[in-house]
Amino acid sequence: MGTPAAPLYSIITFGHHEKTNILLPRFKDNLLFYKRYIDYRLGTWVDTPENSWTQFTSALNDFGNLRWNIETPSMSSTFLDLTITINEGKIDTTTYQKPLNLYLYILPLYAHPHSCIKGLITGEILQYWNQNSTPKDFYRYCNSIHSTLH
Repeated sequence: MGTPAAPLYSIITFGHHEKTNILLPRFKDNLLFYKRYIDYRLGTWVDTPENSWTQFTSALNDFGNLRWNIETPSMSSTFLDLTITINEGKIDTTTYQKPLNLYLYILPLYAHPHSCIKGLITGEILQYWNQNSTPKDFYRYCNSIHSTLH
């Protein structure tokens, strides 16, 4: 696993490479939107005659021994715990939950104050409310937490 500082060192090093060397200066006209969180990236890409998607992915992987898992451009992508989809020019979002999510919540039968379980439920519901574009998705995730805690 290495030292606790290893991930921070790689983030800082790649961030410097990203901003000053090749990536952002070279591909700024292609990346209409580009955000990163630690080792996750999300962007909106437009091909130009000067630069293609293949050139960008090669430039990402040409730095050190780090190799990126890169999705092909599409109208839908998962970023952290959010699935973002473009439908008819509108951005829709839904909560993404990994298939192997264990849903390890504090159960009411444990010796925690009632405020812990209330805070968990309130926090999860607010997250679902903020992340889901449609009421149908919101209700689906609320039913999921209800069945898990019931």
